[in-house]
Amino acid sequence: MTIDDKTRTELEAAVFRRLVGHLRARTDVQNIDLMNLAGFCRNCLSNWMKEEADAKGVAISKDESREAVYGMPYETWKSKFQGAASPEQLTAMKKAPSGH
Repeated sequence: MTIDDKTRTELEAAVFRRLVGHLRARTDVQNIDLMNLAGFCRNCLSNWMKEEADAKGVAISKDESREAVYGMPYETWKSKFQGAASPEQLTAMKKAPSGH
């Protein structure tokens, strides 16, 4: 299958929006679980968004990129949904090659 760059970008953007929507709906999935299993989390997505914006000269703050991913201010999400990490989760995170 061959598609033009514009269509590829549109598809990639749609997939990203679906991923973010899925993560917003799955507040039961903790960032530490994502990091341990996949090597990235919601914060990574928001950091990547900020880095890409910076590279293109688009003004976006860290808080704005986090809100774009979380769907609310990060501190609000943390207070509503973030649980305490278990000792097992912390041990797994230290062993995971995610760079966190």
